[in-house]
Amino acid sequence: MGVKKAIVVGAGLSGLSAAVKLALNRWDVEVIDARNGPGGKAFTETMQGWRFDTGPSLLTMVGVFERLFNEAGKKLTDYFEPVPLDPVCHYWFADGSFFKAGRGPEGLKKSMVEAGLATKKEIENFLNYSKRLHQIAGPLFLEHALDYGLMFNPIFWKSLFQLPWLDVGRTMMQSLKTFFKDPRVWQYFGRYATYNGSSPFKAPATLNLIPWAELQGAWAVRQGIYAIPQALEKLAKELGVQFFYGKKVEEIEQFKKRVTGVRVKGEAEIRFADVVVSATDVHETYRLLKEPGSPWNLRYKSLEPSSSGFVFYWGMNRSFPEMAYNNIFFSSDYEREFRELFEQKSLPVEPTIYVNIGCRVTPEDAPPGGENWFVLINAPQDVGQNWEEEGRKLRERVLNILEKRLGKTIRDAIQVEGSWNPKQIEELTSSKGGSLYGLSSNRPSAAFQRHPNRHPDFKGLYLCGGSAHPGGGMPLASLSGQIAARLALKDNKS
Repeated sequence: MGVKKAIVVGAGLSGLSAAVKLALNRWDVEVIDARNGPGGKAFTETMQGWRFDTGPSLLTMVGVFERLFNEAGKKLTDYFEPVPLDPVCHYWFADGSFFKAGRGPEGLKKSMVEAGLATKKEIENFLNYSKRLHQIAGPLFLEHALDYGLMFNPIFWKSLFQLPWLDVGRTMMQSLKTFFKDPRVWQYFGRYATYNGSSPFKAPATLNLIPWAELQGAWAVRQGIYAIPQALEKLAKELGVQFFYGKKVEEIEQFKKRVTGVRVKGEAEIRFADVVVSATDVHETYRLLKEPGSPWNLRYKSLEPSSSGFVFYWGMNRSFPEMAYNNIFFSSDYEREFRELFEQKSLPVEPTIYVNIGCRVTPEDAPPGGENWFVLINAPQDVGQNWEEEGRKLRERVLNILEKRLGKTIRDAIQVEGSWNPKQIEELTSSKGGSLYGLSSNRPSAAFQRHPNRHPDFKGLYLCGGSAHPGGGMPLASLSGQIAARLALKDNKS
């Protein structure tokens, strides 16, 4: 039958993972991306001596990546170095209180009890509940394609009989209030909804499984988070994958519902392939297919997108020792913040602020004595807001909050500055409205509504990434690419 060929559209973590998986099975693989390097949302930016990771900053579920490297006969640590975080994050609450979240279940329990946030019994009861949710839903939803083939997997039937325990009838916040008395703890655990761009006041309590997943280990990366896509690219190249950067795919070619390849801007000839893996946003995939009226596209457009983000990159000329690698400053009215994001489609009046200082782990990312601050604020999707004006107002609000909580001036320390708004995120990553995670999980059925990894109508087309199953975030994006590749391999056995 000869060597099979695959074209992967997009060099984000899902596309890179799919490329590695296919190349391991001796496929001829090409990866095409409009940007000048790998990473997708997990990209990098350098400004006058300061370097910033532009997307994710916390590595969890490191085993997802370890297994992929091991499958290739390689060691992950030969490509990048995960650095365990302890404490995982510093938290500032609106009432002036503060705590450092310890590593692992015991570390978190100890730090929360010492901070007076919860009793040992309260935390143990919640963590047992979170662990159970993860054991039921994790293997089923994260590792497998949600298609008819799942019915033949014993995991499906085991999980099916435990579905009543998934707590889909309550929201995350409703559930948290039954475990804890302190509203600060509701905020702490409720923030995990933002890991996939959702609201804890709407997302099903099933998402309370996320804390248990993070408690199995949280890492930074010694070389910076951008080292992860660089490592996957290096591994893929070692396996023979070819990369074409600065090339924009204009169309996914098809004939009688059979994908035949892609057309690249500026190239006269079609690039033919047995399989196309679209590792870009679902909306962009249908634009490339020239199938805007597809029922699958129309269905997807009717679903609520995840939140976006507004990012400030601040190169600081001095150090702030009270800050850690990860820092979160909570708003005083969490419920209002999420109403503003999802109902009013506006930036929060008083936002929760996340600050990552990468040079705490990678000192060379800032000049001596300086720091590189990645400042992220949850933002609504782009619906035509004046982001330049909104950004100016937001910057002032963010600076005021940080200076009040830290008790010192910080604006005079900003030496270099950049920003990234939802419209720019859409332009650079093709994510509809700047959505960071594709769909929100603000309804009980959301886990089943992400686009399937194998297209039901177009033979030879596979989808992966944050807007496809199983969702966004670094480990899930990688799993999405691996699932798509496994399906392609299964469907194209010689």
